[in-house]
Amino acid sequence: MRSYVDEGFAEKVRAAGGEIFAISSEPQTLSSRAQVEWKLDFETVGDPHHEISDLCRERGWLDLFFNERLSFLKQSKGDGQDWEPTHPKGYFQPGVLVLGQEGQVLYRWRGVPTHNNIGGAVARPTASHVWSQIEEVSRAGTQGGEDAPLDEDPPLDVKGIPWALFVPLLIANGWFLNPRGFRTPAHIPIAALRVLGFTVAWIAALVWLPTLPVLLVFALWAAYITPKIIWVGREFQNESVPK
Repeated sequence: MRSYVDEGFAEKVRAAGGEIFAISSEPQTLSSRAQVEWKLDFETVGDPHHEISDLCRERGWLDLFFNERLSFLKQSKGDGQDWEPTHPKGYFQPGVLVLGQEGQVLYRWRGVPTHNNIGGAVARPTASHVWSQIEEVSRAGTQGGEDAPLDEDPPLDVKGIPWALFVPLLIANGWFLNPRGFRTPAHIPIAALRVLGFTVAWIAALVWLPTLPVLLVFALWAAYITPKIIWVGREFQNESVPK
């Protein structure tokens, strides 16, 4: 979302007579806090009951995915506060919708949550791409108010961490006992160092200690952590959309 600020997307939209809003599935208090903390130059609107997203779906504008599984987020918060009151209907996945003055769709994209993009947590179309698509539609004009098709393969602003790497990072962030989410991006390299240290420790143990006991302990740990890995995989959406 920062790219939409850094590339002056809001200024371009306003110069064209429009406005930009960020819609969040959190309540307004948290949405407003995010606007300040992320230094966004456009308004954020809380939609915890999915009224806005439901309206977009009913009108055929955009049908967002949303995730009702909140146990991992609640566990990761770790401060005794529940996530359910702030996401009573779950959290919806990213999407971009641009409407013209007559209500026609000028651009639309929805994130498809998979393990490749960390359950939909990362990656949006670049601001420059979205603006270029809007300009293209504006130059071509609308044929009888036809809506722009869903953009299914836009250039994205970031790439997700591969799932096979992301899961070990989550485990390391929970000290190899319980997978835990990251409070800030700064914790990701710390978790990576833990993974490295964990790996080196096991290799050292195999070199300097009797092999059978070391393998037995590792097998016990693997048996303990495997169900938790399976659980995390279920918490993160992995949708399959037919072409």
